[in-house]
Amino acid sequence: MSLRLSLSQPHRSLLGYQAVATVWLVMGLLNGPVFPKTASAATASELYENALSRERALAAPSRPQPPSLRELQTLIRRYEGIVRQYPRSGYCDNAYWQAAGLALTAFKHYAHSDDRRDSEKFLELIQSEYPSSSLISAIPGRRDRLEAIAHSHARLRPTLVTSIERTLVDDGVRVTIGLDAEVAYQYERLANPDRVFFDLHNTEPAQHLLDGSRSFSNDVVRKIRVGRRPNDTTRVVLDLANVQNYSVFALYNPYRLVIDTVRGPNEPIPPELARLAPEPLPPTANASGDFSLSRQLGLGVRRIVIDPGHGGHDPGTRGSGMSEADLVLDIALRLRTLVAMQPSTDVVLTRETNTFIPLEERTAIANRNNADLFLSIHVNASTNPRARGIETYFLNFAANPDAESLAARENASSSRTMARLQGLVQTIALNDKLDESREFAEMVQDSLEEQLRPTNPTLQDLGVKQAPFIVLIGAKMPSVLTEVSFLSNQAEALLLTEDDYRQRIAQALFNAVLRYQRTLKNVQVATRP
Repeated sequence: MSLRLSLSQPHRSLLGYQAVATVWLVMGLLNGPVFPKTASAATASELYENALSRERALAAPSRPQPPSLRELQTLIRRYEGIVRQYPRSGYCDNAYWQAAGLALTAFKHYAHSDDRRDSEKFLELIQSEYPSSSLISAIPGRRDRLEAIAHSHARLRPTLVTSIERTLVDDGVRVTIGLDAEVAYQYERLANPDRVFFDLHNTEPAQHLLDGSRSFSNDVVRKIRVGRRPNDTTRVVLDLANVQNYSVFALYNPYRLVIDTVRGPNEPIPPELARLAPEPLPPTANASGDFSLSRQLGLGVRRIVIDPGHGGHDPGTRGSGMSEADLVLDIALRLRTLVAMQPSTDVVLTRETNTFIPLEERTAIANRNNADLFLSIHVNASTNPRARGIETYFLNFAANPDAESLAARENASSSRTMARLQGLVQTIALNDKLDESREFAEMVQDSLEEQLRPTNPTLQDLGVKQAPFIVLIGAKMPSVLTEVSFLSNQAEALLLTEDDYRQRIAQALFNAVLRYQRTLKNVQVATRP
């Protein structure tokens, strides 16, 4: 589009400016905003810096395990979102460059051709859409790296499926698929006959598993079949009988997929389970010297759900260039690694990436996974910059103004309306997990104080408190929320930047979980060869 203005000299000063303004207005209507918006640029900058911060956290040498494929792909989508939301921002070519690097990392670790194609696509977009970008000169080097990785993968064997184990547990049957490394997979339940299949991509079964099947005459998983599919895919099929539901989750060190099936209501418990299970140790009394109902019923803890607070468009508290969402996710990943090393304990995270999970959905995840314990991790903040320390909450009505204020802040993202008030009040008042939640909260608080005091000598123990947190209300198991430091305090914010301090927090939470487990019935599961 070309517009030419021809003005006589006397009118050029006033009319010229009017005409130029008209041209800019027309071009703006046709092509979108012409003048840059300060607010938009700042927002694009903030999104880009947040994504970079998350990428640095994923690449940190101190991380207990490399980024998962899901973490990498989620962050790639965040960079793409910056370009979609602010296509005229100066950060677009940088966002595509970072996305191309993440796709390259995914291709290097997981050897999926889709990731290679994505990396090449982002590089092509930089060349075609941003030809004046300073990154253009670096594109050939990145393409050479992609080619070298592709040649390397061509010489490497697929990930090995090392073992498939079937275990009888109290409520059903567990099947554990062991692998040499983390892989991408998909699964689906089919009917007639009832079965669940798992397709493990870029894998091959160990020789003793190759094209084999194992049949069982007892319980709800009657047969396990292993076969090969095209494109280096291993298919594992579980033939089911009277399975009410099932859950799937991953464990690490070593990597394995765990499938827990739950018996239907009329399915008898096999006699082998009672015969093979060792006699459990009795529980100890709680801190008050009493035996809670859970202890009287002989209940134990086998599966723990860890909830890193906030995430996605809800970053939580911010300070010193950090966000609460990123900090607590890093701590939760460290804690997951520690818990996963316990042979009789499962661990599930409500989120593994910087994504938003509604408060109500977090405890729903715990309930769906039949969790025995729920731990929500947060970082604190205060209008008083001198406020510092640790505090842990269990579900009850707030007992002081500080607890009221914190509950109001942490519940701000809830979607519930006033119509739910009466039901929520009744749920809190009839909280049958109160004793055990208080017990676990005290152990968390004591363990944090013990672990962090050597590094943080001025640490303040703010104690165990109670408050009506939405994230705790729906949990069907003992549940606590812990605030592990104040990001609004300059000294504690500096400590939170250190890997060692975050590892100490994870270790403290792990110690609390272990201590709580040992005060209950010592849960053991029977294993068949």
